[in-house]
Amino acid sequence: MAGPLVSLLTDFGSRDPSAAICRGVIWSIAPDARLLDISHEVAKYAIRDGALLLWCAIPYLPVGTHMAVVDPGVGSDRRPIAIRVGRGDVLIGPDNGLLLPATERLGAITAVVELTNQAYRLPVVSPSFHGRDIFSPAAAHLALGVPLDAMGPSVDPASLVSLAIPDPVVEPGRLRSAIVYRDTFGNAKFAGLRRDLEAALGPLVPGDRLVLQVAGHGTTPAATIQLAWQQTFAGAGEGEPLAYEDSYGRVCLAVDRGNAVDRYGLVDDLEVTISRDHSTGS
Repeated sequence: MAGPLVSLLTDFGSRDPSAAICRGVIWSIAPDARLLDISHEVAKYAIRDGALLLWCAIPYLPVGTHMAVVDPGVGSDRRPIAIRVGRGDVLIGPDNGLLLPATERLGAITAVVELTNQAYRLPVVSPSFHGRDIFSPAAAHLALGVPLDAMGPSVDPASLVSLAIPDPVVEPGRLRSAIVYRDTFGNAKFAGLRRDLEAALGPLVPGDRLVLQVAGHGTTPAATIQLAWQQTFAGAGEGEPLAYEDSYGRVCLAVDRGNAVDRYGLVDDLEVTISRDHSTGS
């Protein structure tokens, strides 16, 4: 039979050996574990980026133990935690909001513990590498079947740290949103899903004309972007902007075979308002 699944997501990158060291620690404890790297290229210290990537990936992974480490507060009084969810998975990482969005896609939280039991850590714990010394050993032991409550004391789920992710605001004829993530293709992902946009504007079909009002920031002025709602990138034509629903249901801005982030000077948390473009008669 296949060994237990342990997935990993970090901001460690591929240049340094940190991710490989974590894999080695897990295998030294659970040699039959199947390790799956979600990503080690989360932007440095970007907790929300890591949370969104985990949110995207985790429903498509088998039930398992999922370790996520984007941890600018390592060595501080932030808690190392493990969360069990309704689907049967356990998520492991710092209590800084990184894990919570993913739990919402796997069923209700059924238990949370703080990872304090020395028996399930490495003998020496560095104040700067809890991924190696606390989270990887915990992931390995849990994957082997160690009970969650053996890892440390229970934690009230209501006390867990939440992220400041802006909520979309549905209004008659417009959706007020914000940029929550910029991917490697230069596409900008907004707060809110397609269902939120259609709640504001009504049903959308490819070719429907929209207007995006993008707030200015610093020396970058506010922008008005006229574009179409499209099902595919190619529907807009090369170099043309488009709005679309990504593979996770989120509303996004892109430029076909281009980079919307660079073209429009987009940054995280920038306010965006989306409405129909009535100037074209659509």
